[in-house]
Amino acid sequence: MAKLSASAVKQIKEIINRYRDERTPLMMILSDIQKEYGYIPLDVQELVSEETGIPVAEIYGVVTFYSFFSLNPKGKYVIGVCLGTACYVKGGQQIIDKFSELLGIKPGETTEDGLFTLSALRCIGACSIAPAVNINGKVYPKMTVDKVIKVVEEYRKLGGAN
Repeated sequence: MAKLSASAVKQIKEIINRYRDERTPLMMILSDIQKEYGYIPLDVQELVSEETGIPVAEIYGVVTFYSFFSLNPKGKYVIGVCLGTACYVKGGQQIIDKFSELLGIKPGETTEDGLFTLSALRCIGACSIAPAVNINGKVYPKMTVDKVIKVVEEYRKLGGAN
């Protein structure tokens, strides 16, 4: 979304207008934009600022504070590896290292083909099935380094298919 298209501007303004009567609309606006586009770049933050009167610095602060907002596009498959205490103790670091090695990216990065984003997560509440991995909402329990290879192969086969 380097330069916003007219249709994107229209759609973002429609999202903003949904919350005109709210006292504190920012989180709802940003959440809807994130759902629609997958990220919230600076030009979108500037448009939200113009339309709401909320300073860009405040919007940027919210976008960068909350981990569910992103400044950059995410891959089709967002791989979240839990590194909470239980998962870490049971090999979470080795799991994320293996994903990183196979995908050629570090946590927080997206593959060049736009297929995968790798994220390190804090506790996801799956301690009894540690180490746990979440891919687009699907939880993989008791992950092992060998299973990582199979999971990556599975999603590569799916590729751009829905």
